[in-house]
Amino acid sequence: MTLPVTIADTACCTPSAASGLPIAEAERIAHLFKALGDPTRIRLLSLISSAEGGEACICDLTDPVGLSQGTVSHHMKLLADAGLVMREQRGKWAYFSLADGALNAAGEALRAV
Repeated sequence: MTLPVTIADTACCTPSAASGLPIAEAERIAHLFKALGDPTRIRLLSLISSAEGGEACICDLTDPVGLSQGTVSHHMKLLADAGLVMREQRGKWAYFSLADGALNAAGEALRAV
């Protein structure tokens, strides 16, 4: 038995939100959370935040995560590009610290969504 198909003359509902996040803001938030979406990068942030003075040399980050300096540098570049850490070059070594308010901004980004 086939049921008859009825097409309504009006839409079932009206969208409740005329606008969401602007595209650029959504892309920025996605970039931030993509950087946070890797367990190694979360560990690196934790190591930096718990380091004496709130900063760590790249040379001090490789052993705790068990990765080569090149791989850790790649992870740190992604965190820096996302605005989560600040990088300072001292001679041949790079030192990293958490960017002021970066983790609070990540929380605010979630609330904005």
